[in-house]
Amino acid sequence: MHDLTGGVAGAVAETGVTDGIVTVFVPGATAAITTIEFEPGLRRDFPEAMERFAPRDLRYLHDESWHDGNGHSHVRASALGPSLTVPVAAGVPVLGTWQQIVLVDFDNRPRDRRVVVTVLGE
Repeated sequence: MHDLTGGVAGAVAETGVTDGIVTVFVPGATAAITTIEFEPGLRRDFPEAMERFAPRDLRYLHDESWHDGNGHSHVRASALGPSLTVPVAAGVPVLGTWQQIVLVDFDNRPRDRRVVVTVLGE
């Protein structure tokens, strides 16, 4: 799990947009974008919750097709989704006090991830 909040806020600031939206998107089928309170307890709780939701040790037909062992990664990423849209007001993303934008990489092997940030507004 990677905190993207500062980078997203920086991207918004660079555009000069004061009111609008920012969309954060991760290309790929085994990672997701969401929000969470990025603190140590939840950084442990979240993976444990994902393990209960889509356990690694279940039978996934994807694994039988591709033999890559990451069927659980696809299910988890699909449940959260690849993008998030956040309002922008007064030149900053509108987030709750304890809310951060995060990239969650569910894959079972290291990947180079690219995140696309699009800012629209005036």
